[in-house]
Amino acid sequence: MTQYDFQTLAQLYRDTLLNDVLPFWEKYSLDEKNGGYFTCLNREGQVYDTDKFIWLQNRQVWTFSMLYNRCEQRENWLQIAKHGAEFLAKHGRDEEGNWYFALNQAGTPLVQPYNIFSDCFAAMAFSQYSMASGDKSAEAIAIQAYNNVLRRKDDPKGKYTKTYPGTRPMKSLAVPMILANLSLEMSWLLPETQLNQVLDLTVSEVMGDFLDKERRLMYENIAPDGSHLDCFEGRIINPGHGIEAMWFIMDIAQRRGDQETISQAVQVVLNILDFAWDKEYGGLYYFMDADGHPPQQLEWDQKLWWVHLESLVALAMAYRLTQRQECWEWYQKLHDYSWSHFADPEFGEWFGYLNRRGEVLLNLKGGKWKGCFHVPRALFLCWQEFETLSLTGKTTG
Repeated sequence: MTQYDFQTLAQLYRDTLLNDVLPFWEKYSLDEKNGGYFTCLNREGQVYDTDKFIWLQNRQVWTFSMLYNRCEQRENWLQIAKHGAEFLAKHGRDEEGNWYFALNQAGTPLVQPYNIFSDCFAAMAFSQYSMASGDKSAEAIAIQAYNNVLRRKDDPKGKYTKTYPGTRPMKSLAVPMILANLSLEMSWLLPETQLNQVLDLTVSEVMGDFLDKERRLMYENIAPDGSHLDCFEGRIINPGHGIEAMWFIMDIAQRRGDQETISQAVQVVLNILDFAWDKEYGGLYYFMDADGHPPQQLEWDQKLWWVHLESLVALAMAYRLTQRQECWEWYQKLHDYSWSHFADPEFGEWFGYLNRRGEVLLNLKGGKWKGCFHVPRALFLCWQEFETLSLTGKTTG
């Protein structure tokens, strides 16, 4: 296992973000004719599909706005964010203010607003964009989208749900975990009382309901009373979601000085890693069955970019907050695997999908689910974590 020092790591993440990943999206993703972004880009950056998926559009607005706000006020970053925000403000919502799932290239709706995450990422995007630009109309869009999320959180798909009512009700980890992160993103726009109420609720739900106290694993779906369901959906473990949720919880806990919750979240991260690491080929599985049965997802054994990137963020944050040696050992293990398998030094950006053996499965840099979000966000956050660690004079143990 390679040994790393914090300053070298900070420089690696910074240089890769600024000189490799962002230039890829700046060069290839802008639709200069219609507005918005192309996300379906092959390895070399060529567009292979022109449909526009709302949560990826909003995620790219968020990315460039966030970097303008937190990294450096580069005018071209603000203009790229504006390029997407104006397209989305014009085309992204139905008459009732719900955000569509997909549009065609020109902005005509393709897929109905069935997915609450379109609204989540709209709130994140327009919050950061309004902060960057000072645009009050963007601020209003952010608050409206956030209120949409709160309104729909207990019935995320509403009339678009496919399940038969009442037979097997369940709730999903995805909703409270994204609400936790979203609320922190929106903190500068929300009344303190409302913010604290939502954060209390999400932490309580994630750590109290979805966390199995005996196994110390995060379940993806549970019954409304918090019990487990013996079915495909009830047994599913999504390692990436569980680990990403834990760094969201750590983020809230450090804001509140809650060391007990930080320690609990860190331990959950370590338990998920132990459970989900492929001991034969390396890397983390995409889906697993809690009881060892065959998962229903046929792609269960693929290795995905975002799962590994969110794990790197969680481990870097966990080590800074606790100095636990296990966190540092796991970080190095994940770093070696991720940087040697997903990064593409020849054409830039990262591959998204590997087979179980770690070979590139899809020769793309963006698509319907992968856009300008997880890679740049993780690179930025890890850069900040290691910069902080290098400045404190702490050692790698």
